[in-house]
Amino acid sequence: MIKNQINTLAAMAQVDGHVAEKELRFIKMIGKANGLTDDQIEQYVVEPEPMDDFETLTDDEKFEYIYLIIQLMKVDGQVFKSEIVFCEELATQLGYDKKVIGELSTNIYSDPSITADRDLLKKKAQKYLH
Repeated sequence: MIKNQINTLAAMAQVDGHVAEKELRFIKMIGKANGLTDDQIEQYVVEPEPMDDFETLTDDEKFEYIYLIIQLMKVDGQVFKSEIVFCEELATQLGYDKKVIGELSTNIYSDPSITADRDLLKKKAQKYLH
């Protein structure tokens, strides 16, 4: 699953036409924490593969996608409309109402060292699952 997540994060990072250094560091941090090499991660960033079918994911895995994608959207301190649209489209593909992005983004921080109450956020997200 981590390769799919990194691939999705890479696609998100590129949606505004530029991968910011902070976005790349965030993607590398997630990839390395899950056993990927720099070369593997950079390959996904340079050439993201089409996103997989999300139907086989558990609710926890779907939430993890949403959490990471919102964190990536905010990591460079700039949030572009194209990034919000990407997040909303991903949420829809994952089976959420797109409003989940607005609900969760107020409680997910751009700094990965600041962690939100994930259990509370999962409960909030559950309300938006179809």
